[in-house]
Amino acid sequence: MKRQLKRPVVYSLYAISFILLVGGIVLLGFATRRDTDENFEYVSRGILDYEEYVQVVTTNNTVIRPYLDSDIQIVKNYYDYTADAPAQQNSIIFYENTYIPSSGVSYSNGKQFDVVAIYDGKVIDVKEDDILGKTVSIEHSNGMISNYQSLSDVTVSKDDNVVKGQIIAKSSTSNISADLGNHLYFELVINGECVNPENYYGKSIDEI
Repeated sequence: MKRQLKRPVVYSLYAISFILLVGGIVLLGFATRRDTDENFEYVSRGILDYEEYVQVVTTNNTVIRPYLDSDIQIVKNYYDYTADAPAQQNSIIFYENTYIPSSGVSYSNGKQFDVVAIYDGKVIDVKEDDILGKTVSIEHSNGMISNYQSLSDVTVSKDDNVVKGQIIAKSSTSNISADLGNHLYFELVINGECVNPENYYGKSIDEI
């Protein structure tokens, strides 16, 4: 008569066999890894060189133009008393039978375009003026304030923080310069004095 193993004994044998099998696989893995570890170079940094493959956020601190389109031109100059006669003539605003020297620059390409912040700053004023149209003023560092006039679709509010290149509005029209059609009138104020913006684009904020 054949002797049968009791069920608990069979289960124990299965468990022991499974443990031995798993243990053998683990030991084989360690042995294989030990043989191949010599071919690996361990480093303390990431494999990717992020400076080469990942675009780094710019830290450029220069002042940019208040628009992005490349076809925009000056249609009304900043008034400079040292400029020649034609330039001075193109820097006079005629409104309600009054000649007014332009304290900023008017830009246009004949159509509506995005208006952007020239540098990081804080919005200190947003309003709608019957003569100037919608306006935005931004305070920057080093005593610099940028004023944007003849706007539409304004996307910022007073006390908002903005970054350089951020779209703040679109160009539009104003009653004081209705003859220019769709345009941006831009003023740059440094230490309380209006200056010619064209002399400051591309300059470092530390130079201003």
